[in-house]
Amino acid sequence: MFLVKTWRSAAFGLYGYLNFTKSGFVDHSKKFAPEDMQVRIDGKNCLVTGANSGIGFATAKGLAERGGNVYLICRNRERGETAASEIRSITGNQNVYLEVCDISSVSEVKSFASRFSSKDTPVHVLVNNAGILEQQRITTSEGFELNFAVNVLGTFSMTELMLPLLEKAAPDARVITVSSGGMYTSPLTRDLQYSGPKFNGVEQYARNKRLQVALTEKWANLYDSKGIGFYSMHPGWADTPGVAKSLPGFSKSLSGNLRTSDEGADTVIWLAIQPKEKLKSGSFYFDRAEAPKHLKFAATGGHSAALIDDIINDLRSMSSISSRSG
Repeated sequence: MFLVKTWRSAAFGLYGYLNFTKSGFVDHSKKFAPEDMQVRIDGKNCLVTGANSGIGFATAKGLAERGGNVYLICRNRERGETAASEIRSITGNQNVYLEVCDISSVSEVKSFASRFSSKDTPVHVLVNNAGILEQQRITTSEGFELNFAVNVLGTFSMTELMLPLLEKAAPDARVITVSSGGMYTSPLTRDLQYSGPKFNGVEQYARNKRLQVALTEKWANLYDSKGIGFYSMHPGWADTPGVAKSLPGFSKSLSGNLRTSDEGADTVIWLAIQPKEKLKSGSFYFDRAEAPKHLKFAATGGHSAALIDDIINDLRSMSSISSRSG
């Protein structure tokens, strides 16, 4: 196991340095089609979690620039209001709204979903961007490990509760989950809250991000007939407030070669505005192209279909959200 983990880390580090940095973005962008980003989405309703800074802010701004009605879902009202005001000012789009919700709390997600659903507003785009990498074990008031609560349970609950409104926007509805290249270092596991005696926040984050990719794949199968597309993506290594706070050593070592938030958000926006026939539901994307979900010889794949089913049952039990398939 030690050798496997060592190989995963080495392969991820090399692959990441060649592809996930700013220089990787510059190289890959030579193949981008400029017209792909000139699509207008006037009148479409877009929800972005964790939208007050970093990639979430850049995503919300990009969607507002293209005419979308953008709802910023933020934990902190003051920071959220500042972000919404700034986006309105930059884009000239006044249809930018703040919704206060702490994604780490299932009860808050449910309260938001109930409140928003009462408007009967179709949701064309849901961007699950809110994420956290907490190095220490912290337990939420609902009894969940914090990384898991935000990255997995909050994302799961938000997506499942928005399904009826996403169906209203079908066949153009889509869910985009911002994962991380860190998932390349972890296989899927049912140990959702990291039961080991010595907590490792980086490893837990990688597990969370692997599960996001697996959930996206499963959602694509479960709701194939609903007219909703599900996509996960990796923004690359971006210089965001979250990265600077959680991984200061990493941020410092790659200073000058990290992507900007706009570069990190590029593929999120691309996925949100492309015709769905150009995209493959359930796939993992990086720099406007479908990307592999596993690195060679990293032994992170091959999980049974029963494992993700069991995990989803665990998540439904934790969130008390019943299945909406069928």
